[in-house]
Amino acid sequence: MAERRWAVRRWCAGWALWVACGSAAWAIPAFDEVHADFKPSDTLVLSREGEVLQRLRTDATVRRGQWVPLADVSPALRTALVLSEDKRFFEHSGVDWRAASAAAWGNLWNQRTRGASTITMQLAGLLDGDWRQGPGGRTVAQKLGQTVAAQVLDRRWRKDQILEAYLNLVPFRSELVGIDALSRTLFGKAAHGLDDREAAVAAALVRAPNARPALVAQRACGVLRDMQQRPGSTQPAAARVDCDALDLFTTAALQRRAFDASEGVAPHFARYLLRQRSKDAAVPERLPSTLRAPLQRFAVQSLQQQLRELRGRNVEDGAVLVLDNATGAVLAWVGSSGQLSQAREVDGVLALRQPGSTLKPFLYAQAIEQRRLTAASLVDDSPAHIATPGGLYIPQNYDRQFKGWVSVRTALAASLNVPAVRTLVMVSPDAFHRQLRAVGLPLRESGDYFGYSLALGSPEVPLLHLTNAFRTLANGGRASPVAGTLANGGRVSAVALADAKPHFTPAIDPRAAFIVGDILSDGNARARTFGTDSVLATRFWTAVKTGTSKDMRDNWAVGWSERYTVGVWVGNASGAAMHDVSGTSGAAPIWAAVMGFLHAREPSRAPKAPLGLARAAVRFGPAAPQPGSPGDHPPLEAAREEWFVQGTQQALFAIDSVANNQYVSSAGVKKDPKNSAQSGVTSVAGLAARITAPAPGTIIALDPDIPPTRQRLQLTATGEGLWWRMDGKPLGRGARVAWLPWPGRHVVQITDAGGQVLDEIRIEVRGAGAVAPAPRGTAH
Repeated sequence: MAERRWAVRRWCAGWALWVACGSAAWAIPAFDEVHADFKPSDTLVLSREGEVLQRLRTDATVRRGQWVPLADVSPALRTALVLSEDKRFFEHSGVDWRAASAAAWGNLWNQRTRGASTITMQLAGLLDGDWRQGPGGRTVAQKLGQTVAAQVLDRRWRKDQILEAYLNLVPFRSELVGIDALSRTLFGKAAHGLDDREAAVAAALVRAPNARPALVAQRACGVLRDMQQRPGSTQPAAARVDCDALDLFTTAALQRRAFDASEGVAPHFARYLLRQRSKDAAVPERLPSTLRAPLQRFAVQSLQQQLRELRGRNVEDGAVLVLDNATGAVLAWVGSSGQLSQAREVDGVLALRQPGSTLKPFLYAQAIEQRRLTAASLVDDSPAHIATPGGLYIPQNYDRQFKGWVSVRTALAASLNVPAVRTLVMVSPDAFHRQLRAVGLPLRESGDYFGYSLALGSPEVPLLHLTNAFRTLANGGRASPVAGTLANGGRVSAVALADAKPHFTPAIDPRAAFIVGDILSDGNARARTFGTDSVLATRFWTAVKTGTSKDMRDNWAVGWSERYTVGVWVGNASGAAMHDVSGTSGAAPIWAAVMGFLHAREPSRAPKAPLGLARAAVRFGPAAPQPGSPGDHPPLEAAREEWFVQGTQQALFAIDSVANNQYVSSAGVKKDPKNSAQSGVTSVAGLAARITAPAPGTIIALDPDIPPTRQRLQLTATGEGLWWRMDGKPLGRGARVAWLPWPGRHVVQITDAGGQVLDEIRIEVRGAGAVAPAPRGTAH
């Protein structure tokens, strides 16, 4: 009676266990759910056309490739896997009871058997952790649950779905999970290309993922024999498997790592996008972008081709960026020359480099906006020695030659350095620094930190922000961040696509932006430096500026068309100097090629002039006579029509000393010499009277050890008939006066004879002031 009760209890316990395991097994997800939940360890960056541009690993804990449909798995692998793991896979209903009986019989007699775990049972363990084998093997409950789950799977899923999911979820070796990661890592190919030998190795790894290479090869040899002996095999019946050769092949394969962490034509842009994700956001499997796939590939090819042509000149790096003018969307982003570089991971689009002369357009735009200069104003390209707190600043031109008096149009288009520095003296470094910040350049130091070298591009800026600053010129002086970014170097909050509507803010006067664009599109104006057949000349409308930094460490070409802005940098990521590589020989050919690709079937028209501009005919006076030269002198530049901000136009631009005793006012009206003191005439016609020294915002520190009378400050200005005022009180007359500094903040003005203020600056004096000498016998 007691034995009967014990049997009943065991039966009840077994039945309860079976019911519990069965209820859990019925929770197996559907095939579509498993497929949807599959997460590769890589993210695919897509072009706007939907083409994969870059594959980038984003999960360091495991290596999974893409989900591979069963139809894309080689028949050899499918055969090898079934022969190795589950020969009656297509016959049983999830559990191979014949194999289970054989395994139980073998265990009874202590015989080694293959085991009875089917592919379906193994998949059940992969789908539900409750059925997975632990270090001590599976418990009775786990075995029962796995058995029930396998039968549920077989009833709910098709055989091809079971095999497909198994191939994509099974761990193979180390961090490799799924057939895509295995085939690409060990064999360097997709799963559909595996041959019999590779399939046998893959099947052997399923049985023992981390076994020694010799054991894997031994098992692979057995699988390969089974494959050749199966009915329908294409191998001759007498063919023998060379296990020694398979051993060498397996050892080599298990050491290979052909599945690179990143692959494609846009690695730097892919990393840039992924860095901008919110920290809480899930890593996407597919990430759409604004890049154009054909343009991206062409930009990569153009950069690499140009650097190969520069071989031998110590240049190996470069970067290319293409922006859509209307939206700010990134259309191409090439951060490196790739295999040509020894620093291919450095992103040249984001790296800080000196921009050289590419900052000059913003300087002249500011001077034109402030009506200090016009496009026809004459500036002096001659040796200059500019006093600074650190000593004399002596700017030089790129070719070490000077052109004499030239118009602003020529000075900017021909990229002359000395006129740019003279212009910065008028504008002041602090004011120009504010202008550069307004167009989005992330300058960390102040204008005083850079001084007058700011005109020649001494700060370091990224190609991304510099190109977008030129896009501001393309948009008539309106600035907006690159799509998806925050202004002034802020972090990107989201990836904006091509149809995003940017928020524009005024940064440059639209009239000044138009005039600068007109100058940079003028091939005749740049001919004095670049020649008439320059690579910068395009068959469609473009405006472009080149730049070369000190010692030829960087060179640039940045410009825009009607729809696109293109920026190119060429140099060395290490900072090493190039050998005789300028903006026109380094970056410009790439810029021209990319622009040509963009406009192969798309026109580019010149922009329309904004309101407030006037176009007027201008002529230029003769050059200064040289000793022993004939009496007739040609004009400084040929007569032409020129753009002016309304109210600044005039007909004649000449040097006063050779203007045939006819003085020209800033409005272009001829004045009688006797009345010239009231005309506000400058030493160069068309150049408004301005205070040239000291610079606005100057702080003067008095030295108590030097007699005050020895510390007089020299105030200088351009113009004639000038009157000086200090804090509203008369100070002196002429182009130069000396002033005894007194502590405090002061307002310095120049006026004409009628008292009209022509220019004004503010300065500060710090330190002990002058003390009047005391009478004799008086104690101090």
